[in-house]
Amino acid sequence: MAKKAMEVMKGVDLKRYMGRWYEIASFPSRFQPKNGMNTRATYTLRDDGTVHVLNETWSDGKRGFIEGTAYKADPSSDEAKLKVKFYVPPFLPIIPVVGDYWVLYLDGDYHHALIGQPTRNYLWILCRENHLDEETYNQLVEKAKEEGYDVSKLKKTQHTNPPPEGEEGPKDTKGVWWIKSMLGK
Repeated sequence: MAKKAMEVMKGVDLKRYMGRWYEIASFPSRFQPKNGMNTRATYTLRDDGTVHVLNETWSDGKRGFIEGTAYKADPSSDEAKLKVKFYVPPFLPIIPVVGDYWVLYLDGDYHHALIGQPTRNYLWILCRENHLDEETYNQLVEKAKEEGYDVSKLKKTQHTNPPPEGEEGPKDTKGVWWIKSMLGK
């Protein structure tokens, strides 16, 4: 049986969407370390309309990060369907990897969001704070379920209080987290 088409948000104000978002939960990905915590993304709108993406996570006390670019998949569409391009490995960026970033739900205050993509292999629950009340979390999980996601794969992200500010902690300058994550560690 074919899955229904996903409902993607329309009319998202990209300027309001910019800033820091904390990962509350996600489907585990080979691109992130299994023991990653304090995972967050910071989006900055560029003059050309593209978005600078900085994804960070802390693993074994070190800050791992990767930078990329997001852009509208179809500039003429009002749907919040973006493409995100990263170059890997982060320590020697030579191979472009492009993925879908679809805003499936965004509250009116731009406080929490549900992000997915068409294959339903990746899912993120994001929030402007590093915590989200259980009722709102459950509503986002239910929305994901309605969109055809197997929500049993969702894993909550561990955060410290207070969260790291700026670029605290030693950097993983060798990209060890990326290599480990590719090996399933």
